[in-house]
Amino acid sequence: MKTPKSKYENNLNMAALTPGQKNFLRHQKLQKLYIFWSRILLFVAFIMLWQVSSDLGWIDRFYFSSPIAIAQLFWHDIKDMSLLSHIGITLLESGISFLLIIALSVLTATFFWFYPSLEKMFEPFLIVLNSLPKSALAPLIIVWLGTGTRTIILCGISVGIFGCILNLYQSFAQTDPERLKLIETLGGTKLQAFTKVVFPGNIPTFISLSKVNIGLALVGVIIGEFLAGRKGLGYLIIYGSQVFKLDMVILSIVILCIIAMGIYALLNLLEKKI
Repeated sequence: MKTPKSKYENNLNMAALTPGQKNFLRHQKLQKLYIFWSRILLFVAFIMLWQVSSDLGWIDRFYFSSPIAIAQLFWHDIKDMSLLSHIGITLLESGISFLLIIALSVLTATFFWFYPSLEKMFEPFLIVLNSLPKSALAPLIIVWLGTGTRTIILCGISVGIFGCILNLYQSFAQTDPERLKLIETLGGTKLQAFTKVVFPGNIPTFISLSKVNIGLALVGVIIGEFLAGRKGLGYLIIYGSQVFKLDMVILSIVILCIIAMGIYALLNLLEKKI
């Protein structure tokens, strides 16, 4: 809640604006509201069209299900807690994979910044591994580690880590050379240059990479659950397709979309705070 002082300051700021500036701000606010409600209406229209198409037989309910059938399945699985268990497993595995991607990428990119010759040695291998379809690695990881959580987490890490290392190092390497020269002129060490200039100056890049890698970690975890999982949303998708419970498949995909949207919104909020 805003204090009276902050409201008073806002009123003073508004009073200092010209009529043209006030009209511009009002137009921006109306545009944001228009976009927000347009998204809501498009989503509601899609849900209604989907339900009507299913009820009238325009689409085959067996293959495409319907919003009501999916909602009923969701409520049934929530009551017996089975769905929450699968969601929790996927979130846990994705969270661990994401944190490991970020931690390992920062450590490796930092090491490469201190020793650029090593980065030149490893760059071709990182590019090849980043370009390699990660689903091709999953069967090999299963042979090495067997099925289970470790394998799924490693699949999640493998999808994002190589690209994150390359992008983060390139961002470190492109730091303003004049600032680094100033640190050196003042007698600062390379460690001080990194902690005072390089890393703080690349926090926006770090946040942007986090937005990308949380999605990649989720993709990798789902791939791992496809092949080696006994729990999780990826397992539900594979199991539902095998027994032709397509309501379960679509419900799992919808939940994954909601998870991705929620995580992205949290990272956007974190970016604004920082």
